Amino acid sequence: MKRTLVAFSTALSLLAASGDAVAPLGKYTPAERRHWSFQPRKDATPPTFTEAADQKWAKSPIDAFVLQGLKKAELAPAPQADRATLLRRVTFDLHGLPPTPDELKAFLNDKSSTAWEKVVDRLLDSPRYGEQWGRHWLDVVRFAETDGFEYDTHRNDAWRFRDYVFHSFNTDKPYNQFIKEQLAGDEINPRNETLRVASGYNRLGPLRKNAGNQEVASSRNEVLMEMTNIVGASVLGVTLGCARCHDHKFDPIRHSDYYRMQAYFAGTLPQDVPLATPQQQEAWQTQAEPIEKEMKDVKGRLKTADDAEKMLLQLKLEELQDKLPAPLPALYSVESDPSKATPMHVLARGDYQNKGDKVGMRPLGVLIPEETPELPLDTAQPRLRLAEWTTEADNPLTARVAANRIWLYHFGRGIVATPNDFGRMGMRPTHPELLDYLANQLVADGWRWKPMHKAILMSNAYRQSSQSPIEARAAEKDPDNKLLWKFSRRRMDAEELRDASLQIAGKLNVKAGGPSVIVPVEDELVHLLYKPSQWAVTKDPTEHDRRSVYLLQKRNLRLPFMEVFDSPDLQISCPTREQSTHAPQALELLNGDFSNEMAEALAARLRAEAKTDTEKIDLAYVLATGKPPTAAERTVAQNFLAQGSLREFSLAVLNLNAFLYVN
Repeated sequence: MKRTLVAFSTALSLLAASGDAVAPLGKYTPAERRHWSFQPRKDATPPTFTEAADQKWAKSPIDAFVLQGLKKAELAPAPQADRATLLRRVTFDLHGLPPTPDELKAFLNDKSSTAWEKVVDRLLDSPRYGEQWGRHWLDVVRFAETDGFEYDTHRNDAWRFRDYVFHSFNTDKPYNQFIKEQLAGDEINPRNETLRVASGYNRLGPLRKNAGNQEVASSRNEVLMEMTNIVGASVLGVTLGCARCHDHKFDPIRHSDYYRMQAYFAGTLPQDVPLATPQQQEAWQTQAEPIEKEMKDVKGRLKTADDAEKMLLQLKLEELQDKLPAPLPALYSVESDPSKATPMHVLARGDYQNKGDKVGMRPLGVLIPEETPELPLDTAQPRLRLAEWTTEADNPLTARVAANRIWLYHFGRGIVATPNDFGRMGMRPTHPELLDYLANQLVADGWRWKPMHKAILMSNAYRQSSQSPIEARAAEKDPDNKLLWKFSRRRMDAEELRDASLQIAGKLNVKAGGPSVIVPVEDELVHLLYKPSQWAVTKDPTEHDRRSVYLLQKRNLRLPFMEVFDSPDLQISCPTREQSTHAPQALELLNGDFSNEMAEALAARLRAEAKTDTEKIDLAYVLATGKPPTAAERTVAQNFLAQGSLREFSLAVLNLNAFLYVN
């Protein structure tokens, strides 16, 4: 009975909203606009201190804000970490790799007052920086090179977006420009290949195929949902998708707001921009034409076939698809065509069949004056208009969200611990004045990230030890280290662990860019795919040793070694990496094929570069942990080598906590 009443009530409301009615713009109460993240940023002034010890420690604005929070809680910062620890920390931080023995030696021997600054500058100037920090952005925008769902079709040219991101970080492209290019690069200049690649951002979401037809209403609705939601998550830091089916339950985002935001994408359509010459395209078409003709015939027969015949015809269709010549290179991009814009309605419960009032384009109502009108769907360059609004200097969200992400990846926790959610259900900032200071500074520095990196890395807050003399008392008051009374120790990410293993084993191939690499995996995993032919292993074995960011990002097959160490689910935005600890990790490190291959390679390197057992032990520890072994560790290792093999010792080194964790 209750279900019947609900259905009847819904039907009445839909009837009332049907037709050409236009959704009212809606009003927002002062209380709704009062939430901290919707307020304009404040001109935060760093605090000052009177005591000499405080003044000595708080030499930068960052340190002053951190120290202010510590003093309020009657806590104190930890001493500075030793030089070897700092070098390993910052090298993993900026490059995702351990420092080399030569880099360690050079830093330890540099007694100048600028030694640390020179390290920071060197690391920021390296192409390895873009690979590491670009990877963080790829997490956020759920970059993958396949569609996901049942078919998980490959996106052969999506790797160009990955390379675009890395290049943008390496050249310190202003963040506001970076966002504009991704949201609307094709609208800014459709003839610029870089901008066309950047706008592939709008196609990064998973895509459900419906018998190959991508224009059916249900698929189109899902595509528009993906385009809209990711802007909320990655750029604005709000859970915009929660208003898809109804008014947001917690934040002042109306149901109609969602579809007004979606309206900016109404005329956005996928487009693969050919890179092949006309002659190459003609040759491809000549090869493909007879196969496509046969495929068309099979599809026609599918419409009238019975169940048994359908299965055979579907298999035949797949065989024919595999016979098609390899796709020609293209730019994985989008185009804007207002003439083909999807009519935009408020959809009851997000159902494309339950259309309510019509809406046009308009930013989130809570962040703009109430009288701001909608724009019609035929407005030129709609996504560029959205991009310009999101990157206005006084937009209260965008700069805060960006500054928070930078802080998060340096300290392991954001000032706002929920980096994709600055709404009421997200965590409140631990240091709100510091967040506004950083956001203001980001804008003042032309939205460039590298100056902020340097300011953070030069701070005493960053250079603290991960051990504190007041550990017990501080942990009782602030168990999550929100106030930064020490540096938080962390386990390496999956990519860092794999890449570090390759580097210390002497096998890492640092070749940058280009098509992604497919490495060998167990046959059992390959045969779980829709088509085993999707996992065609790259023939050159040296390519298998490239950095993890260049491995194929396939939604339906994550590498076991990476998955067990919390590599993200590529279906949704990943704002922070999990740091789990469980038995399969130990089993993978001890018994996994990759770990044992690296142990064999490390043993070979130790034999080649060191003569005595003591030299081999010292070299192994410096490579893996960034420090020589202690006297006790050296004795244990010597006793082990007296009874065991160098390969087993190398495997043990790869299982050391001092290797797996960054202090």
